[in-house]
Amino acid sequence: MIELRELRKSFDGFPALDGLNLKVPKGAVYGLVGPNGAGKSTAIRHMVGIYRQDSGEVLMDGKPLYENPELKSRISFIPDDIFYFPQASIADMKDYYSRIYPNFNPERYKELGKIFDIDDKRSMRKLSKGMQKQAAFWIAISLMPDVVIMDEPVDGLDPVMRRQVWSILLSDVAERGTTVLVSSHNLRELEDVCDHVGIMNHGKMIVERGLSELQDSLVKIQLALPDGEQLPEGLDIVHHSSTGRLQQLILRGNGRELTEQLSLSHPLFVDVLPLTLEEIFIYELGGADSEIKDAII
Repeated sequence: MIELRELRKSFDGFPALDGLNLKVPKGAVYGLVGPNGAGKSTAIRHMVGIYRQDSGEVLMDGKPLYENPELKSRISFIPDDIFYFPQASIADMKDYYSRIYPNFNPERYKELGKIFDIDDKRSMRKLSKGMQKQAAFWIAISLMPDVVIMDEPVDGLDPVMRRQVWSILLSDVAERGTTVLVSSHNLRELEDVCDHVGIMNHGKMIVERGLSELQDSLVKIQLALPDGEQLPEGLDIVHHSSTGRLQQLILRGNGRELTEQLSLSHPLFVDVLPLTLEEIFIYELGGADSEIKDAII
């Protein structure tokens, strides 16, 4: 559906994107994650046709996206900072976008108004950040896009409205085959909704897989070994810590196969635990302490 190939973009000599490869399948809910400065927002601005790449390709359905009005009219973009004209009401912004997006559905706009329950005659600039986000979702979803791209989309929304927004989006994914890409630091929330994940760092893609495949490829194992026993050779250990006899390992590989391999050391106790997306994110970026520095007082 959307593909970035060897994408490069620099600002004043700084490589914001350094050969980025990314592929979002049709009908997927794709979570794009990474530390601050990884290049996520820059990548998104290429996907919606705001930035022109220095080199590489930005494709949608195999066609170049930049300066392609037909393709861009099928994409709704909800940025972290909502755009609106200074004196515009919600209805004014709806009218503006409805002239650009041929699939705008006035009936859906009317029905969604009952859910968001905001007077669309209200000025956008007088709304709270959370209400501006609701207005942005209201309009964006009414455009009936094939692709919804969101940068920190639910920041400022209360828990009930967050769940409501995701319910609408996931219904569109199931019923219309809508493709959703979301960049967020709320990894717990992404874990509940995403089926594909891409982890970026320093303008590159570190790992890109289906979420279930990603969770199956990195496991946490707790075990206790008899005195004198050592871990078997050949383990791909990402992180290793111990408290007394109890050891905790983060290993690459399949949990069942690793358990069989560890049985060679005759463990007294073995427990395989699922990793959260947040833990996967931390360990893929270099280990449990990769982003933690000692404070100097």
